[in-house]
Amino acid sequence: MPDVRLIQQAIKYLANRCDGAISEDGYGFNKTDSTFGKSLAKQEKWTKPQAQAALKILKKYQGQLQAGGFDIEKLFDGSEITYPHLQQEKAKQMNVVKKVDDRTMEIRFKFDPELLQLIKSLPGRRFHPDKKYWTATITKDSINKLKDAGFVIDAELEKLLHQAEEMEKEIEVPGIKKQLFPFQKQGVAFIEKRNGRALIADEMGLGKTIQAAAWLQLHPEKRPAIIVCPASLKLNWAKEIKETLSTKDNVQILQGTKPYPINGSIIIINYDILNSWVETLQAINPQVLIMDEMHYVKNSSAIRTKAAKKLAKGIPHIIALTGTPIVNRPVEGFNIFQILDKNLFPNFWTYVHRYCGARHNGWGWDFSGATNEEELNQILTSTIMIRRRKTDVLKDLPEKLYSFVPMELDNEKEYRTAEAEFIEYLRGVKGKEAAEKAKKAEHLVKIEAMKQLAVKGKMKQAINWIRDFIEDGSKLVVFAVHKEVIDQLMNEFKDVAVKIDGSTPTSERHKAVEAFQNDPNVKLFIGNIQAAGVGLTLTAASAVAFLELPWTPGELQQAEDRCHRIGQKNAVNIYYLLAENSVEYKLAKLLDKKKEVLSTVIDGKPVEEKSLISELIESYLESEEAGKNEQ
Repeated sequence: MPDVRLIQQAIKYLANRCDGAISEDGYGFNKTDSTFGKSLAKQEKWTKPQAQAALKILKKYQGQLQAGGFDIEKLFDGSEITYPHLQQEKAKQMNVVKKVDDRTMEIRFKFDPELLQLIKSLPGRRFHPDKKYWTATITKDSINKLKDAGFVIDAELEKLLHQAEEMEKEIEVPGIKKQLFPFQKQGVAFIEKRNGRALIADEMGLGKTIQAAAWLQLHPEKRPAIIVCPASLKLNWAKEIKETLSTKDNVQILQGTKPYPINGSIIIINYDILNSWVETLQAINPQVLIMDEMHYVKNSSAIRTKAAKKLAKGIPHIIALTGTPIVNRPVEGFNIFQILDKNLFPNFWTYVHRYCGARHNGWGWDFSGATNEEELNQILTSTIMIRRRKTDVLKDLPEKLYSFVPMELDNEKEYRTAEAEFIEYLRGVKGKEAAEKAKKAEHLVKIEAMKQLAVKGKMKQAINWIRDFIEDGSKLVVFAVHKEVIDQLMNEFKDVAVKIDGSTPTSERHKAVEAFQNDPNVKLFIGNIQAAGVGLTLTAASAVAFLELPWTPGELQQAEDRCHRIGQKNAVNIYYLLAENSVEYKLAKLLDKKKEVLSTVIDGKPVEEKSLISELIESYLESEEAGKNEQ
């Protein structure tokens, strides 16, 4: 069977040899065939009659064609002309995908049961019986599935696919002090591609803060920058900026509801006081707004939500951070999405009818439902949102991630008085006598008194931090030392928590562990470090927080390993909730230092208390001496 493409090649060959002579000269077409032959040569697509006429003409020129290297037998085998390329094109044309708008693609295909199942698996799919085609939500995954199935993708969709792939590229951040994991570099690249308007919705513990801070490092010219966060995270943000950025920024933490002059290039403020500061903040012409734990603005009627929306107007770059943009139901995400991109869901009523199952129940409108959730997720991930789970990036994470979370003291004056008295006491035993007296109980008593004052002063912030954590949907293990601290936590979280301390009967311990491991409503495990720090398996959580610290690194590691053990599928995040500039910070650093020198297999011998206490005392005396030298 002669292929029509071979016939076309032969016609073009003769047309190129033809010099336009009015008589036969042995080159190309003769006078009679010249006009028609050249006309055919210029056409890319032929009708069947044209192909048959061309083949008939070519029989006159077999000698030229054979001399030109053509397979004469194949060209003139006497069979029907075939059109394989046209058949392929026709088949392809029947399975095509094209862009309808930025969210929707149109899918047409020749019926095939397997293809139909593929189409039905796509998010947002919908059949249009009047027009005999399907539509679906545009996502990178969906486009790739259709390409793999042989669909022809139009140029506009290919462009969107390329943009999506660009979003996944990593970006290097010159001058940053901390090492970013690959997925964190991708997060920074996503913010950059979105021109600084993005929602980082990573799971708790994946470093949303450092990704936002890294973007600030990338753009030191974009100042002032405002960071709005829960009160319990203000100090942590200041710490993160100091430890991450190499830029010469002046960080200012705003306090109270009575505005005063702003002189910082990076300003940190909490949601609770934002309303009092909106006008003052607007007056400095901010270029960047970072909203941490942005689910705080889920309630449209709340004062802080109205303040946040007012502040956001006119700020060119807005970065939202939350592991739970939708805490309980889709309606809670509307404010977040609108602040980031008002064109994404411009109409509240359209949004709630499509995604919240809005209905009138006789008393008023109910928006508490959830509909088309998969479609909503796909729209968000293809536009403003990037989300990674621990299981997705586990290969990038070490086995444990450690974080010091600074907390403000409510009882600053009381604590500083006790600390000053302790330092005054140490002056009296300074020198050789100090090492000997380190054995004595009064050292430990005085240090314990300061530790308890520190816990008392940070308790409110610590409770807020824990509440924010479990609102993310994640489970958390919290360790403390003193019974009164454990009881206070239990009283605060009694509806979602279980506890084990020295007073918990053996029969109740198993029940507490089982509930934490298997009951999705039990979000918090509260344990005494000695009573619950060994022998338990708490792998339902991949995060451990220490509200109080033990005296030995061995105890610390044993407690950490309640989550970090066989059965754990995620990297484990360890948080030290520490009172700012207190004895807790000194103790944590010493414990961390001692952990480094412990053998991989702990031999069961605790570090001597006197050693740690002695080092703690030395650190106070060194601080005292350094303070004198600076004066």
